[in-house]
Amino acid sequence: MRTGILALVAGLLVLRFLPALPPLWLLIFLPVAGLMLLPFRSYPIALFLFGFTWACVSAQWALDERLARQLDARTLWLQGQVVGLPEASHGVVRFELEQVLSRRAKLPTRLRLSWYDGPTLRAGETWRLAVRLKRPHGLVNPQSFDYEAWLLAQRIGATGTVKSGELIAPARGSGAWRDRLRQQLLATPAHGREGALAALVLGDGSGLSTADWQVLQNTGTVHLMVISGQHIGLLAALLYGLVAVLARLGFWPRNWLWLPCACVMAFAGALAYGLLAGFEVPVQRACVMVGLVLLWRWRFRHLGVWLPLLVALLMVLLGEPLASLQPGFWLSFGAVMLLILIFSGRLGAWPWWNTLLRAQWAMAIGLLPLLLALGLPVSASGPLANLLAVPVVGLLVVPLALLGTLLLPVPGVGAALLWLAGWVLNLLFELLALFALWLPAWLPSALPYWAWLLVALGALVLLLPAALPMRSLGALLLLPLLFSPQQGPEHGRAEVWVLDVGQGLAVLVRTQGHDLLYDAGPRFGEFDTGERVVLPSLRALDVRGLDLLLISHADNDHAGGAAAIKRGLPVSQVLSGEPDKLAPLLLADACVNGLSWNWDGVEFSTWRWTQATDGNQASCVLRIEANGERLWLTGDIDNDAEWALLNSGLMMPAQWLLAPHHGSRSSSSAALLEQVRPAAALVSRGAHNAFGHPHDEVVARYRALNTQLYDTALHGAIRIRLGAFEQAQGLRYRARFWREK
Repeated sequence: MRTGILALVAGLLVLRFLPALPPLWLLIFLPVAGLMLLPFRSYPIALFLFGFTWACVSAQWALDERLARQLDARTLWLQGQVVGLPEASHGVVRFELEQVLSRRAKLPTRLRLSWYDGPTLRAGETWRLAVRLKRPHGLVNPQSFDYEAWLLAQRIGATGTVKSGELIAPARGSGAWRDRLRQQLLATPAHGREGALAALVLGDGSGLSTADWQVLQNTGTVHLMVISGQHIGLLAALLYGLVAVLARLGFWPRNWLWLPCACVMAFAGALAYGLLAGFEVPVQRACVMVGLVLLWRWRFRHLGVWLPLLVALLMVLLGEPLASLQPGFWLSFGAVMLLILIFSGRLGAWPWWNTLLRAQWAMAIGLLPLLLALGLPVSASGPLANLLAVPVVGLLVVPLALLGTLLLPVPGVGAALLWLAGWVLNLLFELLALFALWLPAWLPSALPYWAWLLVALGALVLLLPAALPMRSLGALLLLPLLFSPQQGPEHGRAEVWVLDVGQGLAVLVRTQGHDLLYDAGPRFGEFDTGERVVLPSLRALDVRGLDLLLISHADNDHAGGAAAIKRGLPVSQVLSGEPDKLAPLLLADACVNGLSWNWDGVEFSTWRWTQATDGNQASCVLRIEANGERLWLTGDIDNDAEWALLNSGLMMPAQWLLAPHHGSRSSSSAALLEQVRPAAALVSRGAHNAFGHPHDEVVARYRALNTQLYDTALHGAIRIRLGAFEQAQGLRYRARFWREK
């Protein structure tokens, strides 16, 4: 039985690693082949083929639900119902729409929309909206959140921006009830932690600030504020324990068998909590796991502890094969497997304090390889922070918050319980903030496969029973985390990465022993691409510090992420065309004409127009030459600044040119292109940006010179091996079945 389940699960999990989905004829052939294998007792292979086929078919259905290409960037009138809990932040309302109808076209059944300066929306309302629709599209970099994979896993077929709309029908259904309850929670004083209580009760994290999320990430406690298996399991355990204690003390009716009653009450409580939280996929996964564990405890303990986990894993993947695209899926099941490994098969009982310590030890060591593989931060203070936070949240805050929510109709009682829960939670956040300052999260550099395998093996060895000899040697296998070799390009060559930061710019230049970052991406409200995109990508590329951070000028799309870079990495020097307009934290020096240097056989030189009248014209221009191959990084200079550059006497011809000002009509003059005559040009911009970059006239001028265009909106992050005279490589063309080409 276990072999069959493992084979079926393996077939379902293969989907996560496919570069492309199989053709239709193969999806028809594979289950037929599986049926033919059954008479020969090759049922594991047959089940593997069945699981693989179902996963691929389900994924293809999700891909087919995406917005048609001919409708991309078009504005249509449509009608649909608001689902989930809308989020309002910095003047933007973000929400999801289902039951979508349009007279002009067939649209995906689920949309994710943004409404700038929009009205207050309520779950369950029906709206008629004018929406500029877009196919699912996300930034593609060496390391950053894969938005396209997330959208596909949520089966969201399009995103869009609302232009106008009108309410058709008021809120109705369970979503409307949850939304009204959220408003009650947010209106009930709780020491400023009303948003956090809404997150714990309803799974709505929009009330937590960026600073709150940063504290949670630095202390490895994000899972505490996102309703997950831990919360569902703790509530079920409390209800189960309540019945067990009453039975042991003799207060339980003798004609009622306590064990089945405890299991039923625990599952009913878990299911009610899940429904209150919206019953999204992670909550469904938790309820399935809790239900199977309770069923095992009631009737099937003789089958061992691993079988319920395998069945839960199978049921989750059968219900939603795309769950494997989300990091939370791997982390939740990985954590449960680690706990089973630590606590099953041990002789004797451990004191409660020893159990807590061993659980945190297991999570810190055992999840390390998984966090590295997923590119997620590692919290050094996580074990200690969780040792404090898990019992406080699980045994105090969550019960108080749920009981207070249940008793809100009782004057004074429910509000008092929520006030107490908020007080405890506020105190906990203050302590977690101290942990975060003491030991912030660590984003390690990417490891080679061999080094990652050593770390994974070391973690496994350390988690084995203490009686096994030489177990402590597993610590030696973790050394690649601290001493992995740093590999750069060969002497006289440079590696250039034009990162995909949307409507902005960030370019990494690496020589054999030095690293330079030209611009740091934009910051939009609380979304800082320097922190969310550039810094993780630098870590993934094994950048451990910057010898120079060069900010061309102070516009947000170039300098918005600079402060996050300075906080996250050692930076030896900062240069800028507008140093006085940058954040004081950066301590920037002024970019000057004629500054030149040589790093590892690669020549660098800067230029800035001394008569500039605005920030764009004041951009610090950087010229790089490696092995006779030249690249110009031009910031946002316009036609006037380009003329000044042409009259500077510098050698202009180059193989590569960063299109000035993202391909704006006011730049890339015919005179500049005639002098540089680039073989290839680089355009850094956001897809469907409001400025129309790159302008059609600019594109025509490049094409007239047979210049090949590389566009981050089309190619993702772009890698150039300067000095090798090769074509660039775009990361969007690395095969992923969910990735838009």
